[in-house]
Amino acid sequence: QHCCAIAQSLGMKKIYVHRYSGVLSAYGLSLADVVVEKQEPFSGSMTEEMLTVLKEDLKRLESSAKEQLLLQGFTIQSIRCLRYLALRYEGTDTSLMITLDEEGDSDTAKIDIDSFTVILFKEAFITSYRREFGFELMDRQIIIDDIRIRAVGYRGSTVEHTFHESAKLSAPSTPPVPIQHISAFFRGGRRETPMYKMESLLPGHTITGPALIIQNVATVVIEVGCVCLVSASCDLEITVPGIEKEKAQRPVILDPLMLSLFSHRFMGIAEQMGRTLQRTSVSVNIKERLDFSCALFDGDGGLVANAPHLPVHLGAMSDAVKYQIRHWGTDLIDGDVLLSNHPQLAGGSHLPDITVMTPVFRDGKIVFFVASRGHHADVGGIAPGSMPPLSQTLAQEGAAIVACKIVKNGIFQEDMITRLLTESGVDTMTGLECVGTRALADNLSDLKAQVAANTRGVALMQELVNTYELDVVCAYMKFIQSAAERAVRDMLKSFALQALQSEKPLNNNQKQNQNQNTNLVTVKAHDYLDEGTIISLAVTVNAEEGSAVFDFQGTGTEVLGNLNAPPAVTASAVIYSMRCLLSDMDIPLNQGCLVPIVIKIPSQCLLCPSSTAAVVGGNVLTSQRVTDVILKAFSACAASQGCMNNLTFGDETFGYYETIAGGAGAGKTWQGASGVHTHMTNTRITDPEIFEKRYPVLLRRFSLREKSGGKGRYRGGDGVIREIEFQKVLTVSILSERRAFQPYGLYGGENGARGLNLLYMKSSGRCVNIGGKNTVRVARGDCLTLYTPGGGGYGSEHEGDMSSSSLSPSSLQSQTVGAIPVLSSGSLLGYSMAQESA
Repeated sequence: QHCCAIAQSLGMKKIYVHRYSGVLSAYGLSLADVVVEKQEPFSGSMTEEMLTVLKEDLKRLESSAKEQLLLQGFTIQSIRCLRYLALRYEGTDTSLMITLDEEGDSDTAKIDIDSFTVILFKEAFITSYRREFGFELMDRQIIIDDIRIRAVGYRGSTVEHTFHESAKLSAPSTPPVPIQHISAFFRGGRRETPMYKMESLLPGHTITGPALIIQNVATVVIEVGCVCLVSASCDLEITVPGIEKEKAQRPVILDPLMLSLFSHRFMGIAEQMGRTLQRTSVSVNIKERLDFSCALFDGDGGLVANAPHLPVHLGAMSDAVKYQIRHWGTDLIDGDVLLSNHPQLAGGSHLPDITVMTPVFRDGKIVFFVASRGHHADVGGIAPGSMPPLSQTLAQEGAAIVACKIVKNGIFQEDMITRLLTESGVDTMTGLECVGTRALADNLSDLKAQVAANTRGVALMQELVNTYELDVVCAYMKFIQSAAERAVRDMLKSFALQALQSEKPLNNNQKQNQNQNTNLVTVKAHDYLDEGTIISLAVTVNAEEGSAVFDFQGTGTEVLGNLNAPPAVTASAVIYSMRCLLSDMDIPLNQGCLVPIVIKIPSQCLLCPSSTAAVVGGNVLTSQRVTDVILKAFSACAASQGCMNNLTFGDETFGYYETIAGGAGAGKTWQGASGVHTHMTNTRITDPEIFEKRYPVLLRRFSLREKSGGKGRYRGGDGVIREIEFQKVLTVSILSERRAFQPYGLYGGENGARGLNLLYMKSSGRCVNIGGKNTVRVARGDCLTLYTPGGGGYGSEHEGDMSSSSLSPSSLQSQTVGAIPVLSSGSLLGYSMAQESA
């Protein structure tokens, strides 16, 4: 029984070890209390009039529960009742069980039912709600959903009474005698430890740890400093001292074991935030499709760790946090929660992605930030779903929020956020009407869920600090970022050294220039969007420093459309690509990956548009193409589908959004995966049952698109076919890429198939290609069929082993950083498996 060590970790002061503790599950059945629960629905507001009715119902339920226990032989004095109300704010979905009673086995309830008041229950509910969700709602009625009685029949407290009487015992005349001494390892190192047999101990004996007490069915470990008292019935009462925390007298020293521990603790906190967000949200986008991300940041806004959510969110969220730090300065207090979604001005990705950020205070100072970013089903604009394929300005895409406090001093600012999301107007450039959100109820519910997720993250970070001290936690945040920086530098050095030894281009799609400085190597790559805009990249790597300059000079100018991508999205693509190239490192994606990197983007170009430019497609399409170009420059793998296949539909009452899978590019040692979300996206598709139940559609077909992956030594992954029949008049929008240019192959691998979007119109019998980006009006019975792109192949079908010299002169370089092995473990795999089994 390692009860002492566990108690110290949990902060417990007393432990009672029964003499039959090794078989207590069996022995305890005969001593277990009996519980009877009664619950009834009760729909009403928390008012004095309703409370009068409620008290009578509680008394009736309590009487019924007690009667059942009396029939089982319990006396009225041994029965204790707890009374609960399931309360929620009006207009919300989540109720909390609230009681005014206290746990314990006293003969009567602490508070008589007739003493219940509205004020007492409101205070208890608000306290619990704020602890659970991080805020309270002002001027909102409290609703009673259910009433519940929990009646407990106590068998008797003989064990506890025995312990209470142990204080009266006098010490025996003879001290306890150990049977032998052994060397055992405890906190702080090895100790000479006495061993006692339980049969030799007498009531009143006291043993100070370290010690081992051997019972017939168990061995109890008494930790250093713990004091064990033998009770009158030969049970053990152990007093546990608190663990003295050592104040750092010197800088924290890096410990590789602790580095791994903190890395997983930080990622675990972000994952728990994500589970809270998924559990408490209501929209299909977040609850079912998992289109959200959660992450932890240091006090300066640098990304520390994340759950394996969406790369396009995670790389950009740091810019969002840093902007809020600059914007608010010292005008933040504990209880404030921040919100923004503006892509160009505030580090956003696109308007439907709303970021909620919470500062973590310690001793009145901000020490960390936690943040969650979720894709909302609708934030207004010219088309349902807020993903208009033909938008030309940011105003046409919905509500743009630079900075606001969604929770101020613990109060949820519902009126303010409602006003911001529902404001409508006319776009000054085009004259088009831009309406407010079409799904305000979902917006508010999901925003509250994001605040709740952040609250969970704050609590877990505070708990971590309480365990390890603030300076230790901060130090390991820096250590984790430094580890990522070193890993990226080592990878860049290796890449540059191998490339400098090569006399020819690294692959048939790429250009390489060696600079006059023999320590520098420049590799170049480019690709085109379907409408012809070029994305151009030159990466200059310093082999001595392990640094690199990513220069996007030559990229096309800002477009009068929505494929513009804000700089934060390009940073996301770079940090994601760097993390992918670290194939043998199990570290969280964090800010350290960007420390050796300088990103240069010309102003007013596709990747650095003006503040009013439309960007909704840049986040979901251009980001994929930038990632392809970066990986192409490093000869890492063939192109993936290069698209998220964004489909939205709805009317004036609702909006639905989904991204659709495609084929992944093949690599040096692997086949491309089929029917998956690739690179910058990592969401799920909505389950067919939920899809058809909640929306006026029928899913006619959803299958792999066979042979759409590029041929090669390693084949590209296949895309998918998704056919949807609409059951009412709706507005449907498709925002997609790779409908003109095919995903490229590498080293002789063939290109993947381009995508295709077909609309069958039932009334006329016509089937038309609606192109990659379009908004159409559909009628009942019309069908939309999407054929998503496949991935490019890698290597010629006729080549032998890809590691042979047949791919010279770049084979040596490709073995080092070009091949990204598929890992069979890690947080992403674990997260995916957990979601698939949910």
